[in-house]
Amino acid sequence: MSWDRVERLLGKDNLAHLAAKRVGVIGLGSGGGFVALSLAMSGVGHFTLIDDDVLEATNVVRHVADSALIGRPKAEAVAELIGRRNPQAQITTRVGRLEDHLDLLDDLDLVISGVDGEGPKYVLNQACLDRRLTAVYAGVYERGEGGDVVIIQPHDGPCYACWAAELREGLALTDQGANAELDYGMIGADGTLEAEPGLWLHVVRVASAQADIALNALLRGTDAQQPLPANTVILANRAIEIVAGEVTPPFGAVWVNIARDPHCLVCGDAVRQRIALGDAQDASSAVSLDDLMAETGIVSEEREEDEL
Repeated sequence: MSWDRVERLLGKDNLAHLAAKRVGVIGLGSGGGFVALSLAMSGVGHFTLIDDDVLEATNVVRHVADSALIGRPKAEAVAELIGRRNPQAQITTRVGRLEDHLDLLDDLDLVISGVDGEGPKYVLNQACLDRRLTAVYAGVYERGEGGDVVIIQPHDGPCYACWAAELREGLALTDQGANAELDYGMIGADGTLEAEPGLWLHVVRVASAQADIALNALLRGTDAQQPLPANTVILANRAIEIVAGEVTPPFGAVWVNIARDPHCLVCGDAVRQRIALGDAQDASSAVSLDDLMAETGIVSEEREEDEL
């Protein structure tokens, strides 16, 4: 296999740099599978793939895997595709939920969130904070009208919990010097972005941005890294109102910088103070998943059933 064109673009030393990097991809669906394969084709050399789902016939029109892999666990299917494109890549796969395999995050350089549910994202967020591990999250909006990508760098900006409380709830972007409110997408009662996303090409546009931001993060410290204008990019596949009163045209994008919330239940000042005093275990366990989901107006399935 020839890496000549990638080497000419990134440089020999930077390609070797990527070959040594370890990336975890949590969720190998339409977005996560694309990101994993794209990073492998860009020279990343080590992957940990975690997913508890199996590739079904209905997935094929929106997945990097084709009908030949129907019935295989998605993690194993994507691992096979990576091996075909980058035979030197070293791959660890786990068929199961993230909560059961948190130890696999210990030696990674970067994590990709490819899961839909907000609950697993909060679990991943805490695990990354504990390990000071950078993560890149993405979401696709209703009918594929757009999506967003955020890079979360632990203890340097927001964690996913306070980022989601700002973005998913549509609060004012006060750090942008304006009182405009975000107005897009909806979160369903099951904790996912409402409704089925659109065509795979709409998903892939968001996933491509996620992969590119991840690649840029992996190139940190090299001459190939590019400075990003903010920590979050919101993409419009169709004309949508991302910022209230302003319509972003099709294929447009808006960068916003979401600040850390000092009152965040996960990374706020009170939590940091408890950690500094040596009570890290209590600080991380004092907040329930329901508390975090309530911050963004999400009702968990169990709580919804109890209320009914």
